[in-house]
Amino acid sequence: MFPQWDRTTVYFSGTGKVFPIDEIRGNFARSVKNCIFSQSIPTPLKGPLRLAAASKDVIEGILDLDEAVTQSDDFLHYASGGRLPSGSVPLAHRYGGHQFGFWAGQLGDGRAHSLGQYTNRKGEVWELQLKGSGKTPYSRSGDGRAVIRSSVREFLCSEAMHFLGVPTSRAASLIVSDEPVIRDKFYNGNVNVERGAVVLRLAKSWFRIGSLEILSQSGEMDLLRKLLNFVIDEHFSSINSDEPDKYLAFYSTVVNETAHLIAQWMSVGFAHGVCNTDNFSLLSITIDYGPFGFMESYNPSFVPNTSDDEGRYSVGAQADVGLFNLEKLSLALGPVLSKQQQNAAKMILNGYARIYQMRIHQLFKAKLGLLGEEEDDGYLIAFLLKMMEDTRSDFTMTFRQLSEVSAQQLHNRNFTQMWALEDLSSHKLFSDWLSIYLLRLSRQLHDRDVDRQHRMKNVNPRYVLRNWMAESAIRKAEMNDFSEVELLHHILSFPFVTQETAEEAGYAARPPQWAQRLKVSCSS
Repeated sequence: MFPQWDRTTVYFSGTGKVFPIDEIRGNFARSVKNCIFSQSIPTPLKGPLRLAAASKDVIEGILDLDEAVTQSDDFLHYASGGRLPSGSVPLAHRYGGHQFGFWAGQLGDGRAHSLGQYTNRKGEVWELQLKGSGKTPYSRSGDGRAVIRSSVREFLCSEAMHFLGVPTSRAASLIVSDEPVIRDKFYNGNVNVERGAVVLRLAKSWFRIGSLEILSQSGEMDLLRKLLNFVIDEHFSSINSDEPDKYLAFYSTVVNETAHLIAQWMSVGFAHGVCNTDNFSLLSITIDYGPFGFMESYNPSFVPNTSDDEGRYSVGAQADVGLFNLEKLSLALGPVLSKQQQNAAKMILNGYARIYQMRIHQLFKAKLGLLGEEEDDGYLIAFLLKMMEDTRSDFTMTFRQLSEVSAQQLHNRNFTQMWALEDLSSHKLFSDWLSIYLLRLSRQLHDRDVDRQHRMKNVNPRYVLRNWMAESAIRKAEMNDFSEVELLHHILSFPFVTQETAEEAGYAARPPQWAQRLKVSCSS
């Protein structure tokens, strides 16, 4: 019932291994050297098992399966680590990383097992991984498990980000159990018993900046070159493998795509929460959903992670953190670059800010329905964001309601039932900004108002995964009621379309008061 998995064509060649595998077997924590993977068998969840959610788009569109298979006992066991698909050699990946600005040494997949690669009928190659599937050599003091709370968030957000058009890993399914898992939710000494869960997730690659850092820091230069060559050959088809500057071309691409990714995060008000180098993908996709959050009120200082006391990973700091992480990538590549190439890498990194600013300018122009380029467009955008910050206007709904309101309504300031625009219009300078905006729109010749609204609705979502929405679904899921998880998954698959069930659930209404007090746990 599962597709045939083929690990052998990727990490093992026909006559020998592409990458050396950890010679020591067993899931006990240890320091690992001179390899990229350790063989590690998942630890089955203790039953009974339940399917909490499945993504039809992933199951049918990527894995070539009929959605009906998710209702079988076989699927429950395959998707939770209880059984291994034919041909699977489960591996845990060794990587390191800079965490909160400091080198943390060996990290690795502490509760994730890669099952193998699957090439689907479209010719796409996807790496399948279980998260929450038990201990590995990289678990350190952890138990290798994930809980329902964090797993619901990962499942919902990775799929929601895909449908928002943001590059991301995907989630196929969420399996929950009755297995007790001990967690200190806010690292404050208050320990609770929660329940274990496993997410079956997919990505074109799970390699991250930390994958290269650990090899560079350990002086494993042959492995560093092997991994770089593999990643370039598999995922950077525009780079000639015989090109002498191929590592430089790779770095340039990662710098460019990372700038674009973070600009996309900002355009939907997304804060990753833990932007360590071990959480930054070499393919510039969003991975490792932990204490993330979508902004409610627009606030550049918004920090979703309760353990981030200094606000290092606030939403407004993400571009700077991206620069920091790319600098660490440059240092990791240093040993395989010539002096001239190292200097060129610095020049490439110097261009990061310009790339980011250009991309975010384009995205926010589109959010305002602006065509062409005028000198004061940047001022118009900055003016609006400053008013939103001053009035604590809702980020998502301010832009969405600007998409839905007609130019005539804007002119008349008729914002009936548009609560976000009502908040914004309370600013003393709103009339000044509105005059500039309407004048700018009037200069867009042959651009009908309905066309402007249509464009804006296609880039300004009406629904995002707000933390209070996720929390409501989690509370029910922990009582084995998965109805809200399923509802949110469906609604967030069409974030730009007004949906009756979403409106009835209040997902586009002013957030409830308790949402403002909600804290996101960094324990998962």
